[in-house]
Amino acid sequence: MSAGSAIAALLSGCAAPVRGTPVPAARSTAATVLGVPNERFFPSFSTAPLEQEFIAAVGRMRSSQGLPPDAPLPELELLSLSGGGENGAFGAGLLCGWSAQGTRPVFELVTGVSTGALIAPFAFLGSSYDPQLRNVFTEHSPNEVLASRFFSAAFFDDAMADNSPLFRTISSYVNEAMLANIAAAYDSGRLLLLGTTDLDAQLPVIWNIGAIAKSGHPRALETMRRIMLASAAIPGAFPPTMFDVSLDGKPYQEMHVDGGTFAQAFLYPAAVMQSRRARMLRHQTVLPVVAYVIRNGRLDPEWAAVERRTLSIAERAIATMIAASGYNDVVRIYNNTRRDDIRYCLAYIGTDFNEVLPSPFDQKFMRDLFDYGYQKALHGYVWANEPPF
Repeated sequence: MSAGSAIAALLSGCAAPVRGTPVPAARSTAATVLGVPNERFFPSFSTAPLEQEFIAAVGRMRSSQGLPPDAPLPELELLSLSGGGENGAFGAGLLCGWSAQGTRPVFELVTGVSTGALIAPFAFLGSSYDPQLRNVFTEHSPNEVLASRFFSAAFFDDAMADNSPLFRTISSYVNEAMLANIAAAYDSGRLLLLGTTDLDAQLPVIWNIGAIAKSGHPRALETMRRIMLASAAIPGAFPPTMFDVSLDGKPYQEMHVDGGTFAQAFLYPAAVMQSRRARMLRHQTVLPVVAYVIRNGRLDPEWAAVERRTLSIAERAIATMIAASGYNDVVRIYNNTRRDDIRYCLAYIGTDFNEVLPSPFDQKFMRDLFDYGYQKALHGYVWANEPPF
């Protein structure tokens, strides 16, 4: 067989992945995965449903603590966990070291994007889940995260690597017991929110994991696992996660990818705090709140000698855009919290960690970075009260 015939035979055997019918244009916000009314939010479309969820959470909090409607609540602690790939080992180490140091709070709100979405459920459930969190970021080899594909995947598949190993890893930790614990925390007024991107609709999606866990739906656990997988699905590198949804009684399918496509980190949409700002303008007392932001990455430029080649230039440009997006998100959250009289505390990888990632999900690099974050927190991390402008 000639080389041309061999290539033709190879290509004829390559079938592009198929997908279900996408949700019609402008109807994405009406589609549902489990039929749970507050299972997810579309902040670009409207923040009113999310604001109602925050108000309802405060009501559940008062009820669980036996407080009357006008009684003051204790200070609320919020946590935002950013994307960052392997750099998520920093956030995991920081949280575990914070537990060992003895001052880590219970967070009333935890948000996560990409690798932050993999950390978030463990952070939300508290220090008792630190052993599992440590294992996720220090005990798994690259082949438990991805399986490489042939070069032809760039033309005939949906990504350069298969992330089914990551889904199996997620599933080994995210079980019925974790789901029940998240549901109980939701009942007490706490919220766990994870971000993905609906690629068809070009919309950021905020998933209400506590409401999904509380629903008792037979597909709640599988859905939570798939949300975590989708949030960490870097477009092109990992396949998108497909969600079967219903709209007007008809089946459709959505394509979701890394939440970092829209934002590397989020805490709350600005409009959610409108009532708080109104009380501030009337000089009324507002609930004390502190926001912790863990940026799983550096905030200083990372110099590199870029080869004068198309792929090298494109790769470096994309990395630069992601870094800029991460920095901008940190600044955006700072500006929102400053306006809303919320104390701001930022952690990020400093210039004193100078190891270079030798290959994707290198175990030694991630263990060293985990230990870096752990030791920082163990000895009393000095949180920054503003971004390094």
